[in-house]
Amino acid sequence: MAQPVYDLIGDRYHKTRREDPAIAAAILAALGDADSVVNVGAGTGSYEPVDRPVLAVEPSTIMLAQRLPGTAPAVRAAAEALPVRDGSFGAAMGVLTVHHWSDRARGLAEMRRVARGPIVLFARDPLPVPVWWLHHYFPASKRLEASWEVRFDELAGLLGGRPLETIEVPIPADCADGFNGAYWRRPRAFLDPAITRQMSALALIPAADRERGMRTLRADLDSGEWDRRWGHLLALDELDLGYRVLIARP
Repeated sequence: MAQPVYDLIGDRYHKTRREDPAIAAAILAALGDADSVVNVGAGTGSYEPVDRPVLAVEPSTIMLAQRLPGTAPAVRAAAEALPVRDGSFGAAMGVLTVHHWSDRARGLAEMRRVARGPIVLFARDPLPVPVWWLHHYFPASKRLEASWEVRFDELAGLLGGRPLETIEVPIPADCADGFNGAYWRRPRAFLDPAITRQMSALALIPAADRERGMRTLRADLDSGEWDRRWGHLLALDELDLGYRVLIARP
């Protein structure tokens, strides 16, 4: 197994990447009445249902070490080789994980192999979001994310060809889960290395690009330029940045 991304950047993941209620509600609705769930790329355990059996599958030892007492049992393995029998679970889920897999087709095929019911993914639509100001300051993040992107119709093809059901998930202004979209109304958060280190799209770009973006963002916040361009966002309680819960039925 290649060294997982979050063995490199996830040492304090549990500090900033916590379960957000709005996202959790959408994922639980998508899982429906599945009697058991395998969580692929499970990280520290956010979004795992607590009312039914769950097995967490996570390749990073750093992430596994941060799982709290009482979370679901976990095994160290990659999405591309799930260590469970065919049809072992009522559903399979994955949260902001597919873009990190080395072989998406194989990982999704594994999810389908082990799940009798729906496959539920939380992901961002790669179609451009015109209000997403982050890429103005960190163009290297935009390029990195573009290299990861997979269109939802491609995901549907990899999951059997049927159209995916989608649930729109606007991101609340106070989103508790510190992925980069969570801070759309809190731009100063991107000046804190403790926060950006847990965002792969920022942690994995060259340090010079990240530091340059922080300097420019800080200058625009201090001068009022950020408010002039994007201050209208401060009046919103939530924003659609393209995040969706996807459901692939068997």
